Amino acid sequence: MLKLFRWMMPFWVTGFMMMTASAQDPEIKPPQVRTADTTIKKILDELQKVTDSDKQNAKAIEQLSLGREFDNITKYDLIKNNLIQASETYYLLNKKIIDLKSRTTTSNLDVFITSLNNPESKELGFSLSDRVVELVEKIILKGKSDKNERNTKLVESTKSIINSPIFKSFTSLTPPLAIASSVMNFLHSVSQSNKAINHKLLQDFEKELNKYVIYYTALNDANQKFEFGLNFNKDQLSLLQDNMYDHLKFTATVLKMPLPPRGNKTIAESLNDYFIDFRKEKVVDFFQKLEEKYTKGRKIDYETLLKDNPNLKEANNQLEDLVLQVKRFENLYNEYFSLLDSYYNKVNHSLRLAQDNGLTDKGIVEAKQAEFRNLKNEAVQEIQSSINMRELMLNVDKIKYRYRVF
Repeated sequence: MLKLFRWMMPFWVTGFMMMTASAQDPEIKPPQVRTADTTIKKILDELQKVTDSDKQNAKAIEQLSLGREFDNITKYDLIKNNLIQASETYYLLNKKIIDLKSRTTTSNLDVFITSLNNPESKELGFSLSDRVVELVEKIILKGKSDKNERNTKLVESTKSIINSPIFKSFTSLTPPLAIASSVMNFLHSVSQSNKAINHKLLQDFEKELNKYVIYYTALNDANQKFEFGLNFNKDQLSLLQDNMYDHLKFTATVLKMPLPPRGNKTIAESLNDYFIDFRKEKVVDFFQKLEEKYTKGRKIDYETLLKDNPNLKEANNQLEDLVLQVKRFENLYNEYFSLLDSYYNKVNHSLRLAQDNGLTDKGIVEAKQAEFRNLKNEAVQEIQSSINMRELMLNVDKIKYRYRVF
């Protein structure tokens, strides 16, 4: 034991001296040793960073995937709802175009105007036929119509002209105007052989007759302009119906319900037949079957559905044209009532001319104007109720045509 202590003592002394020297000399530092624990910790930290980064990337990818899925659902729902509403819009628009095309005025209003324009009518307190005969007797024959055979024959010839059925076939002139023109020509012809009918008598007769001509000309002008306006309105409605038909052809094909060939049918007949089957319920059924086809498990594959049916997007993106057609119909609908208002004013003007020229009394004219106003208001209410524009506009408002799908 003593020998072992003596052998180890130099090492202790040396170690002690080195420790003492180290404590006394601050410049001398102990060596830095990198342990295994430090290296492992650093590796673990790096691994944690990689793991956190992977989680963030996975979350971002998941969000992008969900976003794309939601985007496809939104696109599909927009297309579906728009085309379902469009199917109802096509049906309503066609129905209302046909209704407005069939309108002139109403039966009661037509009867009223026809009576005013009838030479036999006494709606204004006089009959043109009777007044013309009276003017011939009073002015041309100077109240001596029964004095001789020539005068009697002249009156009978005048009556024969007035009662001629040929005037009913006139298209350029109304019967009253045709009668006035024919009687005037007849008297000029007779005056060539009958010296008793001089130029002064013819002038006086024509002056009085012209008071009636002025009234019937104004009434005829009102009728002609109203008829022209209605015909133009109908032509525009027919053009609108053609455009709607062309637009419907594409949409119907996309929905797997193509229009059949028209053949010799009119466009109205073709569309009426087609809309027996092409209704909103059928379009709803189309989309239900489409969803069933692309259902995997319990989930609809909207991305594939839209990819396989690209024309759905195009049909949706063309709906703005359908909305514009509805707005065009609304304009034509309003133009109809503008025509009716203008017609009302012109007829009233002709009645005032009859009063101003002493053909009838003020009380009769005012009564007729009130009757015409009531009939016109009834016609407006009847047409508005029949066509029901609010129904069409509420439906078209449901089409979100401003949102395009790409």
